[in-house]
Amino acid sequence: MSAAKIAVEGVSKQFDLGGNPVRALARVDLSISEGEFVSIVGPSGCGKTTLLCMLGGFIATDSGRMLVDGRPITGPGIDRGVVFQEYALFPWLTVFDNIAYGLREKRMPERDVCITAQRYIALIGLSGFERRFPRELSGGMKQRVALARTFAYEPGILLLDEPFGALDAQTREIMQDELLRLCGATRKTVIMVTHDVNEAVYLSDRVCVMSHRPGRIVKEFTIDLDRNANREQVVLSQAYTSIRNAVWLAVRQQVTLHPSHDP
Repeated sequence: MSAAKIAVEGVSKQFDLGGNPVRALARVDLSISEGEFVSIVGPSGCGKTTLLCMLGGFIATDSGRMLVDGRPITGPGIDRGVVFQEYALFPWLTVFDNIAYGLREKRMPERDVCITAQRYIALIGLSGFERRFPRELSGGMKQRVALARTFAYEPGILLLDEPFGALDAQTREIMQDELLRLCGATRKTVIMVTHDVNEAVYLSDRVCVMSHRPGRIVKEFTIDLDRNANREQVVLSQAYTSIRNAVWLAVRQQVTLHPSHDP
């Protein structure tokens, strides 16, 4: 059996908030294969975003370890691209230049920068908007640019923190389909944090449910849906309804529990 692309082994994390210790994570274990799309769901405050930030190298573990391709995560790296709920675009740069930014930081030849940026502009359906600034774009268009900028410099891993949380329902569905299409074309390894069970089931190969703080992964669901079908066929299928309900019940169970005491 091949080694995991990402391995989280016995990871714990505690924060000191005004002199009060708060345990965010307790002995989290998770293994993710290359090309797998894994979503993490659970109650608010259970440590989902903390776990994602640790995978991004922005926060250090207190105990346990995190590995990418067998190597410990010691800080941020270009092998991991991060997309947050906020669009995080440079307001003084055009769509083209926002997408080209990371490529130029990698010192890619300008000819290749142009080819790559134009490719992703076409992929996200924004041809004709290359010279527009973020202030001239809708929320959905801004998030398309954020995704394209991350995809363009070709990280092997995508870390998504509620990437569509600020969008209206219709735009959110469009962006989910865009993400599926981009992932299908590039075979990225993806970890996404979301509060939306429907989104998690629709997008993922596997959904992990976390407990109340201190967060642990208490349940995992393998998602086996026909990815060649259109959205209507998927969400109206018995397979989708069944697994969605099972994940929703697992999350609901954690939400309705009293917050656990730190062990």
